[in-house]
Amino acid sequence: QVHLVESGGGLVQPGGSLRLSCAASGSIFSRNAMGWYRQAPGKQRELVATITSGGNKNYADSVKGRFTISRDNAKNTVYLQMNSLKPEDTAVYYCSAGRAPWGRFTSDYWGQGTQVTVSS
Repeated sequence: QVHLVESGGGLVQPGGSLRLSCAASGSIFSRNAMGWYRQAPGKQRELVATITSGGNKNYADSVKGRFTISRDNAKNTVYLQMNSLKPEDTAVYYCSAGRAPWGRFTSDYWGQGTQVTVSS
């Protein structure tokens, strides 16, 4: 069983940065693939970034070059560093733990979400 809690969201101006954290409690964090999703009102949920237990990373085209996912297994925490933020990045961001067989991420657990608002 894995319990996830996101933090680090807030209000930021366009071009600014935020660092989201996802603290995991439970079993075998280091063996889980981790991912970040986001969802804005009226829009489909989007898988933003994933990182496997082996450290392989994937990003959505919409955030590639601006966002970086990382993990610290000693702290049971996964991060999403978001730079050069745009208004269209505004969404609720969700942390997820799961699996990534063949590089395809499958969610097993979800956090409660944290709001990111990019506005001047």
